[in-house]
Amino acid sequence: MGIVEEAHNVKVLGSGDRVIVLAHGFGTDQSVWKHLVPHLVEEFRVVLYDNMGAGTTNPEYFDFNRYATLEGYSYDLLAILEELQVDSCILVVHSVSAMVGALASISRPDLFSKIIMLSASPRYLNDVDYYGGFEQEELDQLFEAMGANYKAWCSGFAPLAVGGDLESVAVQEFSRTLFNMRPDIALSVAQTIFQSDMRRILTLVTVPCHILQSIKDLAVPVVVSEYLHQNLGGESIVEVMSSDGHLPQLSSPDIVIPVLLRHIRNDITA
Repeated sequence: MGIVEEAHNVKVLGSGDRVIVLAHGFGTDQSVWKHLVPHLVEEFRVVLYDNMGAGTTNPEYFDFNRYATLEGYSYDLLAILEELQVDSCILVVHSVSAMVGALASISRPDLFSKIIMLSASPRYLNDVDYYGGFEQEELDQLFEAMGANYKAWCSGFAPLAVGGDLESVAVQEFSRTLFNMRPDIALSVAQTIFQSDMRRILTLVTVPCHILQSIKDLAVPVVVSEYLHQNLGGESIVEVMSSDGHLPQLSSPDIVIPVLLRHIRNDITA
């Protein structure tokens, strides 16, 4: 196993001819895809990895300067694909990894046959003529709470982000992976994500994009999926699902996994 693979806990499962890469979002790790993976391994070679900063990675490898922008994560994705000698894949991305994947596809469009974006947003802050869902004051309060008592913040944030039942397995699972992050790293990552503005790069994305969104999501209002559809440079399609929450592949697998599989297996038709 190469250095990059080891650092990101890369796992390659299945034996299909085509490659599918699964990239997780903030506060989770590759386990967030546990309901999807069993449906893919017969058909695809499935690549799973952890973003640097996830609780499953070595915190000593987290470079605060490199990961102060989303570009750092996109370089990691490209390095993983290079080390695995992947020359083409379907990329399935959740949350922040959607914009990470978009960045990677701009520099190497040849590597991605399509990108399937789940709970994606190019900007979380409201702006003139743009509704991202958050005001700066709300984000400042979020960062302050994370810095003051990280464990307490995790306990409060997890059920809000996941939605639904406070005692659900999905809430417990997200709480666990969130709490596994080192608090200073979690705060830095959250600031990088929530203060990011990737709207300017959308027009440069030429790879076909499938945009999947929960009808109700604390972090991403439904209008954002339409904004992505209107502003991405290549072909795109939107599907709003009846699921609740920002991690629907974990909390509503019965709804979300069939939708993901349909978009994985079917390309956008004219």
